Amino acid sequence: MSQRESALRAGLAAALSLAAFAAAAAPPDDPELARLGQRLTVLEASPDTAQVGTFERYRARQAIEDARQARSRDRVDAVRLADRRVETAEIVVRTQLAQRELDRLDRERSELLVEASRRDADRARAEAERLRVQAQIQAEEAERLRQAADQEAAARQQAEGLLDDVAGKQAAKLRAARERDAELARKEAELLGGEAPPATPKPKPKKK
Repeated sequence: MSQRESALRAGLAAALSLAAFAAAAAPPDDPELARLGQRLTVLEASPDTAQVGTFERYRARQAIEDARQARSRDRVDAVRLADRRVETAEIVVRTQLAQRELDRLDRERSELLVEASRRDADRARAEAERLRVQAQIQAEEAERLRQAADQEAAARQQAEGLLDDVAGKQAAKLRAARERDAELARKEAELLGGEAPPATPKPKPKKK
C-alpha cells in the first residue's frame, strides 16, 4: 500500500470518528435519520466490516449529517440521498466481504489442487494416457467405418452403372436383330417377286 493510500485511509478513519462523535453529541435525530445512523453503526461495529467500504461509509455519514442540518424544504431530498448513500455503503461492504471470501476459497482450492497434483501426478498421467489411447482407437475405428461406407457406396454405384449399361446393350442388340430379320424378309420377298412384308413396327415406349 502506498503512503498516499495510507494517508487517505487514515484521514477517512479520522473523519468517520469525528462524525460518529458529532452524532453522539448532537440532539436526537428524527426516526429516519436515527435508523440510517444505526445501519452505519452496525457496519462499523463488526471487525469484519470495519475495514471495508471506508470511503462509502464516510460519504453516508456525511450525507446523514447534511440531512440533519438541511433546511425544511430540502430535508426530504437530503434524507433520500442519505438513505441511498447508506444503502451504497452496505452493498459495497457486502461485495468486498464476498470478494474476500471468494479469494480465500480460491486460495484454498489452489492449494488443494497443488497438493492433489503432487500426490496423484503419476496416476493422473496414466489416466490421461489411457484416455488418449482410447480416443485414438475410437477415431481409427470411426475412420475405418467411414472408409468402408464410402467403398460400399462406390461399389453400389458402380454395380448400378453396369446394370444400366448391360440393359442398354441388350436392348440395342434386340433392336438390331429385329431390323436384320425385317431386312432379310424384305429381300426374300423381292427375290420371290412378292411384296415385301411390312417392317416390324418398333415397340412404342411405355408411358410413364
